[in-house]
Amino acid sequence: MTARSLSLSLSLITALAAACGPSQEELDTANARIAELEGELDEARSENTDLNERLGEVEAQNGQLANRLRALGENVEQLEGERSNLAATLEERERALAELRERQRQAEERLQTFRNLMQRFQSMIDSGQLRVRIVRNRMVVELPEGVLFDSGRARIKDDGEATLSEVATVLAEVPDREFQIAGHTDNVPVGRRSRFDSNWELSAQRAVNVARFLVTQGMPANRISAAGYADTQPVASNDSDEGRAQNRRIEIVLVPSLDELPDLSSLTQDG
Repeated sequence: MTARSLSLSLSLITALAAACGPSQEELDTANARIAELEGELDEARSENTDLNERLGEVEAQNGQLANRLRALGENVEQLEGERSNLAATLEERERALAELRERQRQAEERLQTFRNLMQRFQSMIDSGQLRVRIVRNRMVVELPEGVLFDSGRARIKDDGEATLSEVATVLAEVPDREFQIAGHTDNVPVGRRSRFDSNWELSAQRAVNVARFLVTQGMPANRISAAGYADTQPVASNDSDEGRAQNRRIEIVLVPSLDELPDLSSLTQDG
């Protein structure tokens, strides 16, 4: 029974006792009941006070719990964000590592190709028919003028054709590679009786004739180009006969493939 109900019961009993003029026994009984109800009322009030105190404690605990949950939620969101950032970083590093491994694989493949070419050309290198150099990270097969041409001439000699035939056999086995045939001269001008106006024409015609011959030996024409450089790219000093002899040469340059070149797409401008 609640405190309010007890209070109403107590008031009702007191009123009834006063209105009816009860006997002494009835009055004693009523007083006893009143005393009993007053005791119950006191207990109910005490319980109500305890309940209010407990309710306050529970509300305080609920507030603390709500604050903890809110803080926990913020921490969880922060941790989720950090995890997403970490995953993105790891994914980027994995992608960069994969690209690095691919470049390393390509570099090792190119290196093995060059090693194989060196081995195939070794006997020709030993006999002085050609030499192999690495120029600006490109492999260059260099043939001296004396092996291929007579002085001031662009027609390939018979011995030169035999040498170029061997070279073509080796180069034709290199897959997916383009070659540039480059003609070079010393700085001595062509003679007055020469059919060429200058060393430019002489170097270019020699390069073209070598390119054409390589095509007849089975090398694909769409993988070969020719260029004349005259005396603009010497490999030795032109102040001596030995130096000028080194400068008069034909170079077969292994042109880098597209995947060996840096990606310059970010430098292009739209529109």
